[in-house]
Amino acid sequence: MKLSLYRIDTQRRDFIAIGVLAAVAGLSLVAPAQATGVAPKSAKARKILVLGDSLSAEYGLKRGSGWVALLGQRLKAEKIPATVINASISGDTTAGGRARLGALLTQHRPTHVIIELGGNDALRGLPLKLTQDNLSHMTLAAQNAGAKVLLIGMQVPPNYGKDYGERFAALFASVAKARGAALVPFLLKGVADDGTTRLFQADRIHPKEEAHPIMLANVWPELKKIL
Repeated sequence: MKLSLYRIDTQRRDFIAIGVLAAVAGLSLVAPAQATGVAPKSAKARKILVLGDSLSAEYGLKRGSGWVALLGQRLKAEKIPATVINASISGDTTAGGRARLGALLTQHRPTHVIIELGGNDALRGLPLKLTQDNLSHMTLAAQNAGAKVLLIGMQVPPNYGKDYGERFAALFASVAKARGAALVPFLLKGVADDGTTRLFQADRIHPKEEAHPIMLANVWPELKKIL
């Protein structure tokens, strides 16, 4: 998919509508994992762990308005017994997620893990192989712990070059295929691909509250398949 959503402010080197780069470099707004949704009441109950960055951590939003919180509401509305644990941290990378995941799996014992990481790797110019290896490791670790995995794909702005952009987008699909995991190709489809910033906050990086239902709509069909 060709994206025209990005442009660069050459004076501030600031990205606008930057769907892939989920948090400004240096942000580390750490919050404890939050559980939402319907508490498990039977052997069929699900426990969904979301491991992400600012796109999932409600950066700049009022509490309870992000797509992860909306997921809890959707599960309740569809009468699917599940708890959603949001273990997302603004500014996190795949390396950070990899370092945190083991303890989270032990603590929460999720049935499903959603991994929404990788944007900050690109922002920091980390090697693609490192990002791919970290995603692969996290996916395998979650699967070995008995959880089904959903990977959330990201994309980079065109100034990174066509080749880099294509390889970055493809690594999520590559990991998903190799590990037999589910995949959402691009979390910000319908948010960051119309060439405007209308669905972004004043920082022109983080989606507004009204964008989060769209983000959930991108996630829900693939998640529902593995619930």
